[in-house]
Amino acid sequence: MRVTHAGTRANLTLMPVPFRVPRFYPILDTALLAEHGCSAAIAAPALVDAGVRILQYRHKQDWTQAHFDEAKRIVKICHEAGVLFVLNDRADFARLLGAALHVGQEDLPPVAARRVISDEVMGFSTHNRVQLSRGDEEPVEYLSLGPVFVTNSKARPDPEIGIEGLRQLRPLTSKPLVAIGGITLNNASEVLSAGADSVAVISDLLPETCNKSGLRRRAEEWIRIVNSVTPRELV
Repeated sequence: MRVTHAGTRANLTLMPVPFRVPRFYPILDTALLAEHGCSAAIAAPALVDAGVRILQYRHKQDWTQAHFDEAKRIVKICHEAGVLFVLNDRADFARLLGAALHVGQEDLPPVAARRVISDEVMGFSTHNRVQLSRGDEEPVEYLSLGPVFVTNSKARPDPEIGIEGLRQLRPLTSKPLVAIGGITLNNASEVLSAGADSVAVISDLLPETCNKSGLRRRAEEWIRIVNSVTPRELV
Protein backbone atom coordinates (compact mmCIF):
# COMPACT_ATOMS: atom_id res chain seq x y z
CA MET A 1 0.00 0.00 0.00
CA ARG A 2 1.36 3.36 -0.97
CA VAL A 3 0.64 6.74 0.57
CA THR A 4 -1.68 8.36 -1.95
CA HIS A 5 -3.16 11.77 -2.58
CA ALA A 6 -6.59 12.91 -3.63
CA GLY A 7 -7.53 15.64 -6.07
CA THR A 8 -9.76 16.49 -9.01
CA ARG A 9 -9.03 17.11 -12.66
CA ALA A 10 -10.33 20.65 -12.30
CA ASN A 11 -8.20 21.31 -9.24
CA LEU A 12 -4.59 20.19 -9.52
CA THR A 13 -3.87 20.86 -5.84
CA LEU A 14 -3.19 17.50 -4.25
CA MET A 15 -4.60 16.98 -0.77
CA PRO A 16 -2.99 14.30 1.40
CA VAL A 17 -5.16 11.37 2.42
CA PRO A 18 -4.47 10.69 6.14
CA PHE A 19 -3.34 7.17 6.92
CA ARG A 20 -5.72 5.33 9.25
CA VAL A 21 -4.33 2.32 11.06
CA PRO A 22 -6.81 -0.51 11.73
CA ARG A 23 -7.70 -0.97 15.41
CA PHE A 24 -6.46 -4.55 15.44
CA TYR A 25 -2.81 -4.90 14.41
CA PRO A 26 -1.69 -8.56 14.49
CA ILE A 27 2.01 -9.34 14.40
CA LEU A 28 3.29 -12.72 13.28
CA ASP A 29 6.48 -13.36 15.22
CA THR A 30 8.24 -16.30 13.59
CA ALA A 31 10.06 -17.43 16.76
CA LEU A 32 6.89 -17.39 18.86
CA LEU A 33 4.96 -19.22 16.17
CA ALA A 34 7.64 -21.92 16.06
CA GLU A 35 7.37 -22.35 19.84
CA HIS A 36 3.66 -23.08 19.34
CA GLY A 37 4.29 -25.55 16.54
CA CYS A 38 2.93 -23.15 13.95
CA SER A 39 4.22 -20.97 11.13
CA ALA A 40 3.44 -17.65 9.49
CA ALA A 41 2.46 -19.51 6.32
CA ILE A 42 -0.35 -21.21 8.26
CA ALA A 43 -1.31 -18.20 10.38
CA ALA A 44 -1.46 -15.53 7.69
CA PRO A 45 -4.29 -17.05 5.57
CA ALA A 46 -6.31 -17.71 8.73
CA LEU A 47 -6.01 -14.09 9.88
CA VAL A 48 -6.82 -12.73 6.44
CA ASP A 49 -9.89 -14.99 6.27
CA ALA A 50 -10.94 -13.63 9.68
CA GLY A 51 -10.99 -10.10 8.28
CA VAL A 52 -7.79 -8.43 9.50
CA ARG A 53 -6.84 -5.28 7.56
CA ILE A 54 -3.15 -5.13 8.49
CA LEU A 55 -0.57 -7.84 9.16
CA GLN A 56 3.07 -7.59 10.21
CA TYR A 57 5.73 -10.24 9.59
CA ARG A 58 8.35 -10.13 12.37
CA HIS A 59 11.52 -12.18 12.00
CA LYS A 60 14.29 -11.17 14.39
CA GLN A 61 16.79 -13.92 13.56
CA ASP A 62 19.02 -14.16 10.50
CA TRP A 63 17.07 -14.25 7.25
CA THR A 64 17.31 -17.21 4.89
CA GLN A 65 15.84 -17.75 1.45
CA ALA A 66 13.06 -19.76 3.13
CA HIS A 67 12.03 -16.77 5.23
CA PHE A 68 12.06 -14.45 2.24
CA ASP A 69 9.97 -16.92 0.23
CA GLU A 70 7.51 -17.24 3.12
CA ALA A 71 7.17 -13.46 3.35
CA LYS A 72 6.70 -13.28 -0.41
CA ARG A 73 3.83 -15.78 -0.28
CA ILE A 74 2.16 -13.83 2.53
CA VAL A 75 2.55 -10.57 0.58
CA LYS A 76 0.61 -12.15 -2.28
CA ILE A 77 -2.17 -13.32 0.06
CA CYS A 78 -2.43 -9.89 1.67
CA HIS A 79 -2.35 -7.92 -1.56
CA GLU A 80 -5.07 -10.06 -3.11
CA ALA A 81 -7.27 -9.46 -0.05
CA GLY A 82 -6.52 -5.75 0.22
CA VAL A 83 -4.66 -6.22 3.51
CA LEU A 84 -1.70 -3.99 4.33
CA PHE A 85 1.38 -6.21 4.73
CA VAL A 86 4.11 -4.78 6.96
CA LEU A 87 7.65 -6.08 7.21
CA ASN A 88 9.53 -5.57 10.45
CA ASP A 89 13.01 -3.98 10.43
CA ARG A 90 14.22 -4.73 6.90
CA ALA A 91 13.82 -1.79 4.52
CA ASP A 92 15.71 -3.61 1.75
CA PHE A 93 13.39 -6.62 1.81
CA ALA A 94 10.33 -4.39 2.09
CA ARG A 95 11.45 -2.64 -1.09
CA LEU A 96 11.90 -5.96 -2.91
CA LEU A 97 8.50 -7.23 -1.74
CA GLY A 98 6.57 -4.01 -2.28
CA ALA A 99 5.64 -4.05 1.40
CA ALA A 100 5.07 -1.47 4.10
CA LEU A 101 7.79 -1.22 6.76
CA HIS A 102 8.06 -0.89 10.52
CA VAL A 103 11.37 0.17 12.05
CA GLY A 104 12.58 0.42 15.63
CA GLN A 105 14.91 2.71 17.52
CA GLU A 106 17.95 0.56 16.67
CA ASP A 107 17.08 0.00 13.01
CA LEU A 108 17.74 2.13 9.95
CA PRO A 109 16.50 5.66 10.83
CA PRO A 110 13.15 6.56 9.25
CA VAL A 111 14.70 9.28 7.07
CA ALA A 112 17.13 6.76 5.56
CA ALA A 113 14.50 4.02 5.34
CA ARG A 114 12.20 6.40 3.45
CA ARG A 115 14.82 6.68 0.73
CA VAL A 116 14.75 2.90 0.35
CA ILE A 117 10.99 2.23 0.37
CA SER A 118 9.86 5.46 -1.32
CA ASP A 119 6.19 6.20 -0.60
CA GLU A 120 5.19 2.93 1.07
CA VAL A 121 3.57 3.12 4.50
CA MET A 122 6.08 3.17 7.36
CA GLY A 123 5.73 2.93 11.15
CA PHE A 124 8.24 3.72 13.88
CA SER A 125 8.58 2.30 17.42
CA THR A 126 8.81 4.59 20.45
CA HIS A 127 9.07 3.76 24.14
CA ASN A 128 8.99 7.00 26.13
CA ARG A 129 8.17 10.70 26.08
CA VAL A 130 11.32 11.86 24.29
CA GLN A 131 11.11 9.21 21.56
CA LEU A 132 7.41 9.84 20.96
CA SER A 133 7.94 13.60 20.66
CA ARG A 134 10.80 13.11 18.20
CA GLY A 135 8.85 10.46 16.33
CA ASP A 136 6.13 12.98 15.59
CA GLU A 137 8.63 14.77 13.32
CA GLU A 138 9.74 11.65 11.46
CA PRO A 139 8.58 10.85 7.87
CA VAL A 140 6.35 7.97 8.98
CA GLU A 141 2.62 7.33 8.75
CA TYR A 142 2.16 5.99 12.28
CA LEU A 143 3.98 5.50 15.58
CA SER A 144 3.88 2.67 18.07
CA LEU A 145 4.29 3.16 21.80
CA GLY A 146 5.08 0.61 24.45
CA PRO A 147 5.32 -1.65 26.18
CA VAL A 148 2.07 -0.68 27.81
CA PHE A 149 2.24 -3.74 30.08
CA VAL A 150 4.88 -6.32 30.96
CA THR A 151 5.76 -8.32 27.87
CA ASN A 152 7.77 -11.42 27.04
CA SER A 153 7.88 -10.74 23.30
CA LYS A 154 11.22 -8.90 23.50
CA ALA A 155 14.47 -10.13 25.00
CA ARG A 156 15.24 -6.73 26.59
CA PRO A 157 11.95 -4.86 26.90
CA ASP A 158 11.77 -1.18 27.81
CA PRO A 159 9.99 -0.18 31.04
CA GLU A 160 6.22 -0.47 30.74
CA ILE A 161 4.36 2.85 30.49
CA GLY A 162 0.99 1.69 31.81
CA ILE A 163 -2.49 2.95 30.97
CA GLU A 164 -1.98 6.29 32.69
CA GLY A 165 1.33 6.79 30.91
CA LEU A 166 -0.35 6.09 27.59
CA ARG A 167 -3.09 8.59 28.39
CA GLN A 168 -0.54 11.28 29.35
CA LEU A 169 1.73 10.72 26.34
CA ARG A 170 -0.98 10.47 23.66
CA PRO A 171 -1.21 14.27 23.07
CA LEU A 172 2.48 14.41 22.09
CA THR A 173 1.74 13.22 18.54
CA SER A 174 -0.96 13.82 15.99
CA LYS A 175 0.02 10.68 14.10
CA PRO A 176 -1.98 7.45 14.44
CA LEU A 177 -0.72 5.65 17.55
CA VAL A 178 -0.41 1.88 17.92
CA ALA A 179 -0.12 0.61 21.51
CA ILE A 180 1.99 -2.51 21.99
CA GLY A 181 3.25 -4.75 24.78
CA GLY A 182 1.31 -7.15 26.95
CA ILE A 183 -2.03 -6.32 25.36
CA THR A 184 -4.68 -9.02 25.72
CA LEU A 185 -8.36 -9.52 25.05
CA ASN A 186 -8.97 -8.53 28.66
CA ASN A 187 -7.24 -5.13 28.56
CA ALA A 188 -7.51 -4.04 24.93
CA SER A 189 -10.65 -1.93 25.44
CA GLU A 190 -8.94 -0.03 28.25
CA VAL A 191 -5.92 0.64 26.03
CA LEU A 192 -8.07 1.99 23.19
CA SER A 193 -10.05 4.12 25.63
CA ALA A 194 -6.78 5.64 26.87
CA GLY A 195 -6.14 7.10 23.43
CA ALA A 196 -4.50 4.43 21.28
CA ASP A 197 -5.81 4.21 17.73
CA SER A 198 -4.81 0.56 17.45
CA VAL A 199 -3.53 -2.35 19.53
CA ALA A 200 -0.64 -4.48 18.30
CA VAL A 201 -0.93 -8.09 19.42
CA ILE A 202 1.75 -10.78 19.40
CA SER A 203 1.44 -13.37 22.17
CA ASP A 204 -2.31 -13.15 22.71
CA LEU A 205 -2.85 -13.65 19.01
CA LEU A 206 -2.07 -17.35 19.35
CA PRO A 207 -4.70 -19.78 20.71
CA GLU A 208 -3.80 -22.79 22.82
CA THR A 209 -4.23 -24.99 19.75
CA CYS A 210 -2.37 -23.08 17.08
CA ASN A 211 -4.02 -24.24 13.88
CA LYS A 212 -5.85 -22.44 11.10
CA SER A 213 -9.34 -22.74 12.60
CA GLY A 214 -8.13 -21.72 16.06
CA LEU A 215 -6.22 -18.75 14.72
CA ARG A 216 -9.20 -17.60 12.71
CA ARG A 217 -11.53 -17.79 15.71
CA ARG A 218 -9.05 -15.89 17.88
CA ALA A 219 -8.66 -13.14 15.27
CA GLU A 220 -12.42 -12.85 14.89
CA GLU A 221 -12.70 -12.49 18.66
CA TRP A 222 -10.09 -9.75 18.62
CA ILE A 223 -11.89 -7.87 15.86
CA ARG A 224 -15.16 -8.03 17.83
CA ILE A 225 -13.47 -6.73 20.97
CA VAL A 226 -11.72 -3.75 19.39
CA ASN A 227 -14.78 -2.79 17.35
CA SER A 228 -16.89 -2.78 20.51
CA VAL A 229 -15.09 0.35 21.74
CA THR A 230 -17.25 3.18 20.46
CA PRO A 231 -15.87 6.58 19.35
CA ARG A 232 -17.40 8.15 22.47
CA GLU A 233 -14.99 6.12 24.61
CA LEU A 234 -11.91 7.22 22.72
CA VAL A 235 -10.08 10.32 23.99
